[in-house]
Amino acid sequence: MTEEEKYLVEFKEKILKYYPISDKAFHLFKNIISFHKLDKGTILLNIGQVSKHINFICKGAMIAFFTDNEGNTYNKNIFLERQFAGSAVSALLKAPSEFTLQAIEDTTIIRMNYSLYKELIYKNDELKSFYIAYLEKNWIIDKEQREISLVMENATTRYQKLLAEYPNIDKRIPLQHIASHLAITPTQLSRIRKNLKKKDPNQHM
Repeated sequence: MTEEEKYLVEFKEKILKYYPISDKAFHLFKNIISFHKLDKGTILLNIGQVSKHINFICKGAMIAFFTDNEGNTYNKNIFLERQFAGSAVSALLKAPSEFTLQAIEDTTIIRMNYSLYKELIYKNDELKSFYIAYLEKNWIIDKEQREISLVMENATTRYQKLLAEYPNIDKRIPLQHIASHLAITPTQLSRIRKNLKKKDPNQHM
């Protein structure tokens, strides 16, 4: 199995987690995708640019960030393997993106043109069902859970949950990005990590 074949399998597995589309329906996706390798630091989408693609991360890591009027940078999201990355709002509304999307590791992605993607969804009921399931999971369920977490859980709990979901994220992603993702300062994150280390000296951080 080649590397691209392996990534295609993972791409299909990800889609099937949302909705059990048939091989025939998945083949429609295969006709509109392309593979791209991005060097660390590559900007895939600039703030103010209209997004025209959906990206599936095969290998590597990306961050979405924006900058306020004072020049402060804030992370909107961190994307790792087997996640979709991009500005769905920009692509959907054909409006300028409000954040920048950048590779922070050497990254391989599967890219789909959003217009072609939407054409397939309108033409195929299975893909339409996948699209609805994806929107419900990511734009409603996950979004609500994250909003509740920010209000109801302390930063230590949020950090521990992030480590549980992505065990090596603190080895791969600069801590300032993780801190911003958790809506805390790097100093706060450093303090949290030290306290957790004291409680569990065998914990690698």
